[in-house]
Amino acid sequence: SDVYKRQEYMGFSSQPNPFGSLRKNLQVGGKSYDYFSLPDLKDPRLERLPYSIRVLLESAIRNCDEFSIKGRDVEKILNWEKTATQSVEIPFLPARVILQDFTGVPAVVDLAAMRDAVVRLGGDPTKINPLCPVDLVIDHSVQADSAKRPDSLDRNEEIEFKRNYERFQFLKWGSKAFKNFLIVPPGSGIVHQVNLEFLGRVVFKQDNLLYPDSLVGTDSHTTMINGLGIVGWGVGGIEAEAVMLGQVISMVLPEVVGFRLTGKLRQHVTSTDLVLTITQILRKRGVVGKFVEFFGAGCNNLSLADRATISNMAPEYGATMGFFAVDDNTLDYLRLTGRTDEHIETVKQYLQSQNLFRKYDGSQKDPVFTGDILELDLSTVEPCLSGPKRPQDRVLLSHMKNDFSNCLTNATGFKGFGVAKEKQSTAAQVTIDGETNEVKHGAVVIAAITSCTNTSNPDAMMAAGLLAKKAVELGLKVKSYVKTTLSPGSNVVTRYFNETGVQKYLEKLGFYTAGYGCMTCIGNSGEIDEKLNDVINKQDLVAAAVLSGNRNFEARIHPSVKANYLASPALVVAYALAGRVDIDFDKEPIGKGNNGQDVFLKDIWPSRDEVARITTGSIKPEQFKEIYGTIDTGRSRWNDLKVNSDQIYTWNPESTYIKEPPFFQNLSLDPPGFPTIKGAYCLCYLGDSVTTDHISPAGNIAKNSPAGRYLQERGVNKDDFNSYGSRRGNFEIMERGTFANTRIINKLVDKVGPQTVHIPSGKVMDIYDAADAYQKDGKSLIVLAGTEYGSGSSRDWAAKGPFLQGVKAVIAQSFERIHRSNLVGMGILPLEFLAGQSAETLNLTGKEVFDIEVPKDIKVQQDIVVRTSTGEKFITKCRIDTDVEIEYYRHGGILPYVLRNLIKS
Repeated sequence: SDVYKRQEYMGFSSQPNPFGSLRKNLQVGGKSYDYFSLPDLKDPRLERLPYSIRVLLESAIRNCDEFSIKGRDVEKILNWEKTATQSVEIPFLPARVILQDFTGVPAVVDLAAMRDAVVRLGGDPTKINPLCPVDLVIDHSVQADSAKRPDSLDRNEEIEFKRNYERFQFLKWGSKAFKNFLIVPPGSGIVHQVNLEFLGRVVFKQDNLLYPDSLVGTDSHTTMINGLGIVGWGVGGIEAEAVMLGQVISMVLPEVVGFRLTGKLRQHVTSTDLVLTITQILRKRGVVGKFVEFFGAGCNNLSLADRATISNMAPEYGATMGFFAVDDNTLDYLRLTGRTDEHIETVKQYLQSQNLFRKYDGSQKDPVFTGDILELDLSTVEPCLSGPKRPQDRVLLSHMKNDFSNCLTNATGFKGFGVAKEKQSTAAQVTIDGETNEVKHGAVVIAAITSCTNTSNPDAMMAAGLLAKKAVELGLKVKSYVKTTLSPGSNVVTRYFNETGVQKYLEKLGFYTAGYGCMTCIGNSGEIDEKLNDVINKQDLVAAAVLSGNRNFEARIHPSVKANYLASPALVVAYALAGRVDIDFDKEPIGKGNNGQDVFLKDIWPSRDEVARITTGSIKPEQFKEIYGTIDTGRSRWNDLKVNSDQIYTWNPESTYIKEPPFFQNLSLDPPGFPTIKGAYCLCYLGDSVTTDHISPAGNIAKNSPAGRYLQERGVNKDDFNSYGSRRGNFEIMERGTFANTRIINKLVDKVGPQTVHIPSGKVMDIYDAADAYQKDGKSLIVLAGTEYGSGSSRDWAAKGPFLQGVKAVIAQSFERIHRSNLVGMGILPLEFLAGQSAETLNLTGKEVFDIEVPKDIKVQQDIVVRTSTGEKFITKCRIDTDVEIEYYRHGGILPYVLRNLIKS
């Protein structure tokens, strides 16, 4: 079984599963399968468990080896009603791992480097292999360099391969060198949509053993798969690598918040409006580190794609998961997307036999949830957007004009740009493609139908197509300064767009397909017109982007675009037509029609019934079967890549994309023990909601930045810089790119940007240059921060980068879940100010020298004393949350821990 394979691989002593008596047989369609029966526990607590917790329970029972997963762990989960509020630690072994290429490349680089380390220490390099299925979808590399052209798709793919040739070649080598490793080539779609439509099993079949599909992924929005009834969430690349190598995840048994949905969405409301509403509600409740489980009769009125949209944005509402248990609706979706009848029947019978199959009609007794149950009547949801800087800042569509006007004048912050009164009417003329227009504050310069959040939802996408059709038929046009892009999450979207005839109408408005990838949602929006960019920056305009994405943090979408709004695909088209966000659609026309008549948004907005009539029958299983039947073969450019079949990677010293990282080069067989942190300087003094985009940006590399200078010194032209995200396989780039976001606010300096004060000299310099100077002098570093430090995408480089810069500890008011784990995984100590305290309340300036008293017998979440050179001392809470994390920290990180165990075995 998998248990014994893992024990042998990791050097564990094999012991029989104490729950072997629960192993039962299930006959499905003449085939015989085994499974571990939950009902045969004969424990009345089972039916009271939330469905998501039952999946954790099954995994613990099936994988129990009395070493990494013990019988007492099973009891902890069964006793969830009592233990969930006690921060009890449990192990979890997911069935598989999913990666995207930005985070996947450094993971594969680490695996290749680990093979080198094993060789240096006299071991077998082939021992470094994934034990579970690993799927890597290349979706983060393509950029919208070309837009509004019939050949944009091909041009962008050509540029993508030119920029990323080394990365793609390296990944293709990895697919041959490592076992259990599938690469989904570029141009196939977005990782979470491909996971939903193709990779998701719902139920696994392994050596005739059935068990629930589950996974972790190196992307925050891995949670989208929760809509399909699959337990899974985002982790850092560091933790994902450990899972690949047989390591269980150590996690705190979560509370589960119940969210009852009732009613039905009204005709003019979209699933995007719903998820933005839910995000705001759950943000107010506070669900960080918790599961959210949706139930109630309203679930029957949501399509599977609607549910996936809600699950997708779990990181935005702060939860670990947003879970919908499997029901008949789930089976219908599996059928629609081309899964076999045999598999669907196996899923149904297995889950029914395990009490894991849900009915949302009230005929089943609901499980117990944590605290008060939240409720939402779907009929009360209003059309809305979120922005201009955070996904939780919902704005009703009817309030957008006033809200943007207020944001202009509000003090600089999440809802303010601080524009002086005399500059609020600033405007300028810009001529693009022979068309002259006036641009002012609120001008929409990017309108992007993008992101798996919405492009996986046929109803949401078809609404955009029908709106475009009506707009074109009435003679509406998009102004030349609006960069319009369409980046579907899979090729299936293009198939049904063409079959229903809406693709040509979108193209008439400039929404040509630019690529099959994340694109604008992750900042790969490409450049806007150079003349327009100059006008925006010269006049200091608050230009806007409207996108159907899930993230709109400052400077993420485009460095010159300050206001970014999340919206449904249909509203993206609507705002592209309007050309501005300061419009009241109820009172102002969206444009002029063929005969000069005013056209209002209500004149072109399609109803939900109208959309459903088109999508029903136009989306067929054959489309999914055809598209995904050849998913691993790729396009011609991918197939033309030549790679060797060596088990050890040959590092190219001249490469600026792939370099052997230093993490394992001086690895000893014995762990270094707990570090001493004395005489540490503050590298950055940051505020609240500092995201991983601030810490480790994924977007463009500035010419005059440390990373830009590094590339120019090696003969790389500015046009070939590519992005930080695409160069994550080169630690020298990523170290220089740490804290390099142009919008980062460091309180040690007076202006916004990636600079700091080198305390000993008093000089202001780039953050990397200061870190380099500190390291040359042998000085340790810390970071001071506010609440929600590390929120946003799950980026391992947001921990690896500070580690390479010499950061030994981060002292913050609170941490985002994944980032806290990543810090521990890299041997960086996360410390939390006590409740009611902060750097400000303690009167810290950031210019002190810090001593942190790390005990030699450090315990989970214990108090740790910090002393400063001014004679002050304060108490912090150690955010090492589990006993296993203590071991990771003692070893200098999770990967050294795993590697030492492998070599010793």
